[in-house]
Amino acid sequence: MNYASFPLDKRMPLPNTDQEKGEDFIDVERLLGMAARQVKVVAVCAIIGLFLGVLYLQTTPKQYMSVASVLIDEGLNKVVDDISAASVTMQTDAALLSQIEIITSARLASVVVDKLKLDQNEEFMNPPQSALAKGIGFVRGVVGYFRSSSADQIPGMENVDEATRQAMMQTARHDYAVLKLQSEVLAQRNGRSYVLAIGYQSSNPALATAITKAYADAYLADQLNASFDATERAAVWLQGRLTELRQNSQAAALAVEKFRSEHGLAANSDGQLISDKQIADLTAQLIVAQADTARASARYQQYKTIVDSGSDNAFNDSAISSDQPASSVIATLKTRYLTVAKRLQDVTANFGAEHPQAVALAKEKADLSTQIFGELKQLTESYRNEYEVALSRETSLRQKIADAAGKSSVDNQSQVKLRELDQQAQALTTLYQTFLGRYEEASQQQSFPVGKVRIISDASAPLSASSPRTSRVLALSLVLGVLLGAGFGGLNEFNERFFRTGEDIRDRVGLKFLGYLPTIGGRLGKDGDDDAADAKSTNTLSAAEKRARMRVSVDAPASMFSETLRNAKIAFDVVMEGQGSRVIGVVSVLPGEGKSTVAANLAGLLAANGSKTLLIDADLRNPGLSRNLGMEAEQGLMEAVVNGQTWQSVGKVDRQTKLAIIPAVLRGQFSHTSELLSSAGMRRFIDNAKETFEYIVVDLPPLGPVVDAKAFAPLVDGFVLVAEWGRTPRAMVRSLLEQEPYVANKVVGAVLNKVDLKKLAKYGSLGGSEKFFDRYSTYYLEKSDLRAKTAA
Repeated sequence: MNYASFPLDKRMPLPNTDQEKGEDFIDVERLLGMAARQVKVVAVCAIIGLFLGVLYLQTTPKQYMSVASVLIDEGLNKVVDDISAASVTMQTDAALLSQIEIITSARLASVVVDKLKLDQNEEFMNPPQSALAKGIGFVRGVVGYFRSSSADQIPGMENVDEATRQAMMQTARHDYAVLKLQSEVLAQRNGRSYVLAIGYQSSNPALATAITKAYADAYLADQLNASFDATERAAVWLQGRLTELRQNSQAAALAVEKFRSEHGLAANSDGQLISDKQIADLTAQLIVAQADTARASARYQQYKTIVDSGSDNAFNDSAISSDQPASSVIATLKTRYLTVAKRLQDVTANFGAEHPQAVALAKEKADLSTQIFGELKQLTESYRNEYEVALSRETSLRQKIADAAGKSSVDNQSQVKLRELDQQAQALTTLYQTFLGRYEEASQQQSFPVGKVRIISDASAPLSASSPRTSRVLALSLVLGVLLGAGFGGLNEFNERFFRTGEDIRDRVGLKFLGYLPTIGGRLGKDGDDDAADAKSTNTLSAAEKRARMRVSVDAPASMFSETLRNAKIAFDVVMEGQGSRVIGVVSVLPGEGKSTVAANLAGLLAANGSKTLLIDADLRNPGLSRNLGMEAEQGLMEAVVNGQTWQSVGKVDRQTKLAIIPAVLRGQFSHTSELLSSAGMRRFIDNAKETFEYIVVDLPPLGPVVDAKAFAPLVDGFVLVAEWGRTPRAMVRSLLEQEPYVANKVVGAVLNKVDLKKLAKYGSLGGSEKFFDRYSTYYLEKSDLRAKTAA
């Protein structure tokens, strides 16, 4: 048994709330224990899930899937892209997703519906449904019926003739077929490739194959038609654009010529304006005139300097170039002058200066000098006139250039506008040529039937059903059943707020654990199985069975039930060592937990062991002990206390065990029982009984409903708390013990009653005593004929 040691103090302190929360932490060991306890719930839910899965498989029609594979191949369209002005390449995932949207579009679905006439195919429009779908449809129909109203009707339908009504119904049927096909068709990309899978699922494999083939063909035709339509639209647009561009180009060219004519911007053969050519020519002439003026000015200044120096120096400075007009005359005069000067020098040297010949030669020399000076003066005046003429010509050219530059500025401003008009005309001409080339390409591409889509895997008739898949449905049903069972099991564990093991007694409320009391009527056999746990409630038992339950410790002294009570006796003996007579109160928290049975069997065990024992039924409001023992008495505890009688006047003695019993006689409604139990008469009654008995076992009312046990607490040496296994709430026991410390301090220990030994092992921890009760069976001897005896 899972017994505790018994120190002299009666109980341990209540555990801390934080410590209790820490102990509630779910670890692996606790999870395994929970799984073991709830395995039946999980198994039942799993079986239910499998059953529902089988039911679903039996009531769901089989579906067949037909799939065709389509490749988006850019290589097929390469020839067209090479000559096309606007090529499109498939390089992104978005482009493939766009193709999937095209496949699932309403336009393509309408093409397939029209081709196969699916709106007239009842197998397509109304396929067989599973029982689940029928149930959902029925519920929706009922909800729709209650939500429908006259406002849902189309206005004016009552005034439509039959032909129009049929046409509207046919259109609505066609639209429904399109929407149905659009929602049911499968289109997805295979991995990261450019392959698109097109599929359809139906209960008829032939219909699924036909729809898939029609979809693939419709998609291929749609791609060709889309390319042709796009090219045709481009050609039509280009044709209209070409006419407009041609007109604009011609108008721009005419505007250029008109502007040139209006502003006199005629050009020579080189394309240069006449005004610009004139300025260039005048500038060249001005350069020549400037050179002539400079040359004439230099000669004029040279001869003017010679003349200004006088006639004496004229001969020495008259260095005249041979190209001048008077050079020959001056040269002749200079030659004669030199000859005369030499002869004069010779005559003067030979005959003296006064010689007539020398005088004549001197005179001739002077005349020649005068003639040379005159010629120089004349030549200087000629050069002055030549200089003035060159200067006048230069001035005239400058004026002409200034006039031409003014006219050229105006022409240049007009030339800017002319150049702008000419650029516009050239741009329109280039644009016209470009569009003309594109128009020719588009016209040729219209007759080029090449697309970028090809079918690489045609749809074939499916050989097996694609859904429902038996293994998958059963596996999913099993998993869902297990999860549901785990949920219910978890809910059961969450609602587990009761005492199950001795550790709960010690850890949760801080009491000594005295042992387990199995359900009376069952036994722990050699194989460790609880063979026949009596599940009858006390109200349905016969009088003999009730009395037998009160004598288990006497009839089966070697049973586990009796052994637990012996452990309680030892606990009292250890705690109350040294006391002559011991008053033991047997209490519980709630009614129906078996405290009366425990009190009767504890007292019977003590009396059977030879101890003088008195059993008192102190539950004056509900004397279950007296009823179960079948005691019929005129007087009981109440009369003895009120009248001041001793136990001998009201007590009954068991002939077999010599156990003295004080019954409780219920006489109407008596609500002051607590005052009676705490009165001086009750104290005198107990003191009188102590003089005779070693043990006084008192069956007290439960602590929860009434305060009788609290009132009787001063007369008790120790309490035994009886908790029903799996029924007594831990929180309630803890709360009562915290609120009544005087009672709590006198609680020697607690026992768990009505224990299901077969289930107990599931709540014990690994290595706990609860796991080894099957090994204890050889030390217990459950009386096998107890049931027969009680039945007799």
